[in-house]
Amino acid sequence: MKKQIANWIVKDNIPLNEKHCLLKLTLEESLPEILPGQFVQVKVDNSESVFLRRPISVHQVDRKNQELWLLIQIVGDGTFQLSHLIPGDSLNLIYPLGNGFSIPAGSDKDKKLLLIGGGVGSAPLLYLGAYLKEKGFTPTFLLGARSERDLLQLDEFRKLGTVHITTENGGLGEKGYVVNHSSLLEGDADFIYACGPNLMMLSVARYAKEYAIPCEVSLENRMACGIGACLCCVEKTVKGNVCVCTEGPVFNINQLKWQI
Repeated sequence: MKKQIANWIVKDNIPLNEKHCLLKLTLEESLPEILPGQFVQVKVDNSESVFLRRPISVHQVDRKNQELWLLIQIVGDGTFQLSHLIPGDSLNLIYPLGNGFSIPAGSDKDKKLLLIGGGVGSAPLLYLGAYLKEKGFTPTFLLGARSERDLLQLDEFRKLGTVHITTENGGLGEKGYVVNHSSLLEGDADFIYACGPNLMMLSVARYAKEYAIPCEVSLENRMACGIGACLCCVEKTVKGNVCVCTEGPVFNINQLKWQI
C-alpha cells in the first residue's frame, strides 16, 4: 500500500477526559485506503521540545463523513499540542503505515471474534470492529481500564457489538483485569485480537495458547521514524529481529518470542 504525506484539516477536537481527546480530521479529496491496525505519523508543530513525528493508531475511518479519527492520550508536550488544535488547523500526516489485522475469509459470519483492549490500547479496535461488522461479522469487545473514567468511546463500541467491561477499582463492569472476566471462562472464541499494555497482551496470549485460539496483538513499541530506519522499535520474532513499524504493528502471537 502506497505511503502518502499530506496536510489534513482538523474538523473537530473533542475532549474525552482530562487525559484524552478525539481528533477528527478530513481531506478535500476522497479518503485513501486504510486498513484496521495501521497507524499514522503525526508532525507536531509549535513545540520547542518535539522534533520527531508521533505515531498514532487509526481509531476510526468514517467514510460517510469523510473523517479520520485519532484517539490522543496526553502524555507529553507533543500530545499536549495536539490536544489544543482547533477546527480549521492543519495537521501533517504520513499514512497509512504498518500492517493491519487479519480479516477472516469465507462465508462463516457466525465466527466468534473477540476484540480485547486495555486502556488507550482500545484505540485501533474501534475501526477493526466497524470493519468486521461491515464484512458481516458481529464482534464482541472486552475492554479494561483502571477506572470507569479511563474507559473511552464506550457508546461507539456498543454500536458495533456486545461490550464486556472490567475496571481495576470495580467502578464499572467486573472488578479486575480483562483476562479475569467471566466471559473468558468458556474459551470458545474463534479468533482474538488484542491491544494494550504489554503485560495485558502477554496474559491474553497465554490464554489464547491455552485454548488453542488464533490470536493477533498490536504492539505499542516506541517508534520514531515509522519507516524502519531508526531501529527504535525492534522486536524479537521467530524470523529474527524486525521493526514493528514496518513488519507490524500487528503480529500473530506465534511469530513473537514472548515467554508464553
